[in-house]
Amino acid sequence: MLDLLFVIPLLPLASSVLLLLLAGRLSSMQVAILGVGSMGIAALLTALVGWEFIQAGSAAYQQVLFNWLPINNAPINLGLYLDQLSLVMTCVIVGVGWLIHWYAAAYMFDDKQVQRFFVYMNLFVFAMLMLVLGDNLILLFLGWEGVGLCSFLLIGFWQYDADNVKAAKKAFIVTRVGDTAMMIGLLMLFQYFDTLYIPNILVQADRVSEPLLWWACLMLVGGAVGKSAQLPLQTWLPDAMAGPTPVSALIHAATMVTAGVYLIARMQPLFMQVPQMLEIVAWIGTLTLLLAGFAALVQTDIKRILAYSTMSQIGYMFLGLGAMAYDSAIFHLMTHAFFKALLFLTAGSIIVKMHHEQNIFKMGGLYKSLPLTSTFLLIGLLALVAVPGFSGFFSKEAILAAVWQADTTSSLLWWMAVFGAFLTSVYSFRLLFIVCFGSASYSPKGGDFAFSSQFVVPLIPLVTLAIVGGFISLDFSQVFSPKEQVHLSLWLELIPVGSMLLGLLVAWLIYFPRTKAQPAQGRLNQFLLGGLGFDWLYQQLFTRPLQLFARWNKSDLVDHFYQFVGWFNLSLNEVLVLSQNGKLRWYLCATLVGAALMLGGLLWWR
Repeated sequence: MLDLLFVIPLLPLASSVLLLLLAGRLSSMQVAILGVGSMGIAALLTALVGWEFIQAGSAAYQQVLFNWLPINNAPINLGLYLDQLSLVMTCVIVGVGWLIHWYAAAYMFDDKQVQRFFVYMNLFVFAMLMLVLGDNLILLFLGWEGVGLCSFLLIGFWQYDADNVKAAKKAFIVTRVGDTAMMIGLLMLFQYFDTLYIPNILVQADRVSEPLLWWACLMLVGGAVGKSAQLPLQTWLPDAMAGPTPVSALIHAATMVTAGVYLIARMQPLFMQVPQMLEIVAWIGTLTLLLAGFAALVQTDIKRILAYSTMSQIGYMFLGLGAMAYDSAIFHLMTHAFFKALLFLTAGSIIVKMHHEQNIFKMGGLYKSLPLTSTFLLIGLLALVAVPGFSGFFSKEAILAAVWQADTTSSLLWWMAVFGAFLTSVYSFRLLFIVCFGSASYSPKGGDFAFSSQFVVPLIPLVTLAIVGGFISLDFSQVFSPKEQVHLSLWLELIPVGSMLLGLLVAWLIYFPRTKAQPAQGRLNQFLLGGLGFDWLYQQLFTRPLQLFARWNKSDLVDHFYQFVGWFNLSLNEVLVLSQNGKLRWYLCATLVGAALMLGGLLWWR
């Protein structure tokens, strides 16, 4: 079965191309069968390949399909590389992605552009698979850029709304900043190691001087913070909610935002050589999780609350990476995919049943009208806040335990992360209390099963994994550097749980409905609502100066320069043309005068 590894990314690519070629010729049902079916087969094949790989007990499996670019000393092959890390990532991408596709088939069934939607979705999955399975820097970067392109297409899928187009452009431009840094980092690695094959680069990590490696790793972190929406390139993620809800689930749970975490984890032998860079990664993650937590406290859009929670949870993953707990970070990536996909898809069901209303203060009382949907939402939030026994608890506790004892982190970062857990609890239970127990502005249409069962059935595996996913054992001993088992004092393990319970109490006291809830007002609220002013800051630093320059250039100032260059050359031509009068004696005279000047100058110089 390992020989069929290449078929896994080929299936979504083939379905995407086929859907494109048959544009306008398929019914919505045929589109759903082709788009979802290819993902289902890929998920089944992933399970079979993964099982055989685990049974083989090997460290890695490489599959070279063909030689792509025969460059001297550094040939580029179209090759795939499977180890424990890429296997977990593939299972998350294909498995969770298949459930999202299944849900999307019902969600987008009546949309006239459903065929174009699945072209983008399946291409997105293919690009992400090439990112995690590619065995060289070129394939990794092509997959990296592919998910960026597809996110742009999907965020702006409903392009007739100007706000959607604006959000898509914002995501594309902001992530391009990080992508540029990453490309520089990859070129530096190629210069240092003279190879594009990732395993060879990692083996030689200790042969490069630390200053050179520090800069290369810094550029890789630049790419990671762009794709994973971490400081200072986090501003695109909340606006990415403009796309259809299944797109939000795919971007946030299974694909794009996890790419930065994967990149740092994959390149961990390089980062182990520069502990100062790991400290930077840890601080980036910690500051981002706090920023996102504060911003989520005041959001009124249900999808933006979940978007900020994604930003916060990715921050925990970065903190784990900075603490050298690579296995714990990937563990949290996996559990986060389970409960975040559940939360987004449940939110999508709520939005549809609430007449496409996304303001949580216009919802309420859903535990009576939509008991099953409310239960799914509750389970997802319990996993998000890391209630003991749920999937998020095990992975988040593993990260916090590593942070307490790591040399690259400190107790300050641990306490900040615990405070972030408190914020997560407050905004999560705020969402639950307002949506499920608040006073309803109007009733949802239908009940839990008013729509196709496809809205419900794909959520059952996600509900199950959100509860028991933390018991899945991951063995990264052959991928990451081994480290001792972490054992903490009981009080250190109880404090994060206590912070979660304190957040529940605060949310209960403030938001549990005794009267009709109202959104907060005031300048602080507006500051937090706008993402702590980062959009305003970037507007002043970058957007407005460019707009000002554009206004200055409205009268074609730049064009005037090039027009002057053209006028000067034309004028010079007209002057030189005067010497071409067709009279031989003038040509002879000019030749003699020129020769005399040259001879005289030569004699004078000597």
